Amino acid sequence: MKICHVAMILADHDVCRSPYHPYIFFINKSYLPGDTPGPLQKYREEELVDLRGDGKGERKEGERIYDYDVYNDLGDPDKGKDLARPTLGGSSKYPYPRRGRTGRPPTRTDPKCESRLFLPINLDMANIMAGYAPRDEKFGHLKTSDFLSYALKSLAQVIKPALESYFGRNEDFKSFDEVLNLYEGGFPMPTALLETMRNSVPLPMLKEMFRTDGEQFPRFPVPQVIKEDRSAWRTDEEFGREMLGGVNPLIIRRLNEFPLKSKLDPKVYGDQNSKITEQHIKSNLDGLSVEEAIKNNKLFILDHHDSLMPYVRAINRNTDHKIYATRTILLLKSDGTLKPLAIELSLPHPDKDELGCTSKVYTPAAQGVQSYIWQLAKAYVAVNDSGYHQLISHWLNTHAVIEPFIIATNRQLSVLHPIHKLLQPHYRDTMNINAQARQLLISAGGMLESTCFPGKYAMEMSSVVYKNWVFPDQALPADLLKRGVAVKDESCPHGVRLLIEDYPFAVDGLQIWSAIKTWVQEYCNFYYKSDDMVQKDPELQAWWKELVQKGHGDLKDAPWWPKMHTRQELIETCTIVIWISSALHAAVNFGQYPFAGYLPNRPTVSRRFMPEEGTPEYEELKRSPDRAFFKTVNAQIQALVGVSLIEILSRHASDEVYLGRRDSPEWASDKEVLEAFRRFGNKLAEIENAIVTRNNDKNLKNRVGPVKMPYTLLYPTSEEGLTGKGIPNSISI
Repeated sequence: MKICHVAMILADHDVCRSPYHPYIFFINKSYLPGDTPGPLQKYREEELVDLRGDGKGERKEGERIYDYDVYNDLGDPDKGKDLARPTLGGSSKYPYPRRGRTGRPPTRTDPKCESRLFLPINLDMANIMAGYAPRDEKFGHLKTSDFLSYALKSLAQVIKPALESYFGRNEDFKSFDEVLNLYEGGFPMPTALLETMRNSVPLPMLKEMFRTDGEQFPRFPVPQVIKEDRSAWRTDEEFGREMLGGVNPLIIRRLNEFPLKSKLDPKVYGDQNSKITEQHIKSNLDGLSVEEAIKNNKLFILDHHDSLMPYVRAINRNTDHKIYATRTILLLKSDGTLKPLAIELSLPHPDKDELGCTSKVYTPAAQGVQSYIWQLAKAYVAVNDSGYHQLISHWLNTHAVIEPFIIATNRQLSVLHPIHKLLQPHYRDTMNINAQARQLLISAGGMLESTCFPGKYAMEMSSVVYKNWVFPDQALPADLLKRGVAVKDESCPHGVRLLIEDYPFAVDGLQIWSAIKTWVQEYCNFYYKSDDMVQKDPELQAWWKELVQKGHGDLKDAPWWPKMHTRQELIETCTIVIWISSALHAAVNFGQYPFAGYLPNRPTVSRRFMPEEGTPEYEELKRSPDRAFFKTVNAQIQALVGVSLIEILSRHASDEVYLGRRDSPEWASDKEVLEAFRRFGNKLAEIENAIVTRNNDKNLKNRVGPVKMPYTLLYPTSEEGLTGKGIPNSISI
């Protein structure tokens, strides 16, 4: 039973005010504003006024006020210029979705920057939350919230500095066997290092987080990507498969022109067009010409060139990292797998941006030094994809874009409103986990900057990408059509036909999307019998107006926003919100450890450029390719901290609520609604069985791949822990 934020059941009463707390208790029946019984109307309106607050003062623990603010809390300029960061949101240069307002005082150095919290590590679990979130948004699952909060704080504030003091910042792994020791036995824990951690983090917590017995640290679970085969991750087939059924299957698109042209402004960046020619790839086109391959929808591209190139020079000059902007062209083979044909690594012209880029093209090789160079080329691509995944696919396109919806919903839609009741389960814990992320993960000097290639430019880069964010394109069918990996076909169950038939994320995702949309359609049509009812609902219209003009205010003038005049617009909007909060987040989050827990498969940093012939680095590559590989990718400390972090964030809570389920079976009183929800749950169970069947089909080579790892990230249910499957209702971690 929850108060206020979720309607309560009270026998023979519509409403009751608690004598002990300033909360109003409502029955679980939904009412549109115009249908609200007279005695309830006053309380309905009063509660919304209370939830909005007055926009003044610092928010305190226990308050239930929802308001908006820009991301001006990421930097810490009082501790030095290196920790200053631009404000994201409120400007055309750095647009961003809004966050929940906390109202903390400004820093001494910069009055526009909000001061940060001091978070001591202690055993008082009541004080471990990372800043204000409205009381109703606090973690409901206490054991999990304690562990998550304590683990993140311990990792950021104690364990990471202790490891840095022991390893140094640039100590390399020496071999693949040394990496495997992380999973099979750990490495000797120096007494001084152990004591440092024990003094701040009790050994039971260390054991639960990292399975250290006090002698060896850490001892990670074996990631699924190497559980069955330790070397299959290095194959070209697995490299291509993970673009379709890995942790970031959202970027690949169909190639419909050749050579590829850049969309960057040539007045600013010069000639950024691809230098990959037909000569580079024609011998691997299975007898096709480039023109024929394009016409037959056989060429695809993983393109991280235009999104990264504006920052490559700054990153290479002002951080310890050395990156390229990359393009990877692949061929769709007759067996449904993708074969990489060429990788282009590009750098800005050494003199200035306006002179364009310098590019080198690498093609597959199976032996000799060229095979080692090819493996490094794939590693540079993986670095780009890992960073883009964390910053854009994961943080921006799920966590950040949903927070304004949560705020607007609570400010403008009463808990009695059917749309509030529909969406509220898909908001659980999101504002709270986002607050912790701003404090510990995405802040200046935080975990993401420390372990990911953009470094201090990470969040700024995500702001630049947000400029091109389009809400209707977040619908899965629209996304697949926009990327050209599907075409419209009304004869297909979802209205689109995939051009890569064995595309695990898309195949499973379309079934989940369709199930969500059917449920939302039945639900909305029960309460709204006509478009006119949508237009005349004052709470709904206020919700949508505020969401567009304030929550995503930097994009408020975009022509693509739905007008919220029809039932279809309402259904599509709610379906997108639920899809992002549940299935999309599950697809990009819970595969982090299974795929990237083995760092060589998904490095997040490159520390030197490709060895050039005639240099000592090139000779070292010929002599000791594994050593050269580990001198290029993450150092030990970056690997240990990064793997520790994604292990924490890839776990399911013990009391997670999965898609198609609710906290309480009595969440609604309308029998038709409950019956539609039961059908939704049954449909998801059917989808589970279908996923198992597809994963057992030997003809579908992308479902399991060379690493023998079934694609289960959109399997709706899961057990507790590190499972690589399960779709929670909300972005709860």
